[in-house]
Amino acid sequence: MTNPYQPPVTEIPEKFGINTKNGTLQDGINGNYDFLIMDVIKESWKKTYGIKGILVGAGFLILIGIFALGFILSILTEVLGFGADSLMPDLINQLVFTIVIYPFLAGMMMVGVRHAVDLDVSFSTVFGYFTYTIPIIIAALLMSFLTSIGMFLLVIPGVYLSMAYVLTIPLIIEKNLGPWEAMEASRKAITHHWFKVFFTYLIMGIIYILSILPLGLGLIWSIPMLTNIGGILYRIIFGVDEVQDSPSEESNDSLSFSSMQA
Repeated sequence: MTNPYQPPVTEIPEKFGINTKNGTLQDGINGNYDFLIMDVIKESWKKTYGIKGILVGAGFLILIGIFALGFILSILTEVLGFGADSLMPDLINQLVFTIVIYPFLAGMMMVGVRHAVDLDVSFSTVFGYFTYTIPIIIAALLMSFLTSIGMFLLVIPGVYLSMAYVLTIPLIIEKNLGPWEAMEASRKAITHHWFKVFFTYLIMGIIYILSILPLGLGLIWSIPMLTNIGGILYRIIFGVDEVQDSPSEESNDSLSFSSMQA
């Protein structure tokens, strides 16, 4: 027998609640997700276990590559005789760094995405997405171009776009979207809770800066946390499609994501 004095209860679909574990591409674009900032921060800390060595090792190799690439480019700039006031070296440097570095950064992002749903990750995961190099580079150049224009136009549009595009690369890889399609999906989804995403990364950025102070030792934890932030937000907003064994990769015991149509 029901209690006539009981206040009415509204049934809210789970996908609209803050306890959402897995979203979908369309739910993300429609804004049918929510989260608590500190819950994401806490989970990112808990999930540092098991990936610290992978990410710190990969990050160290990427850092060495950046220094080596910068050294080579500086020599080429002198050989080609560009003047100190020329913008051409900066443009060339930015283009080369984007082409070389982004495929590796994409691998680190995917470590976070996979780890967010407890899929196996390894050091080779960071280097396992070179087949997406062309769309990743196209997206990276487009994001850089549009964000730079936004920064030039009163800064605020640039800040908005830099955060709105933060999940573009995982969408290209995990949802098999094209560069512009992934950029728009990320922008539309994050816009619904832009300030929450912004403050999540702001808090993580403060943690990251503080971790550098004690001789950089804190980076052992802050780098995995930062990677996990992206993976957890991706899982909440877009979900991670069911993983299937690819016949061509089964002998290598590797896993691939199945694509999902919007």
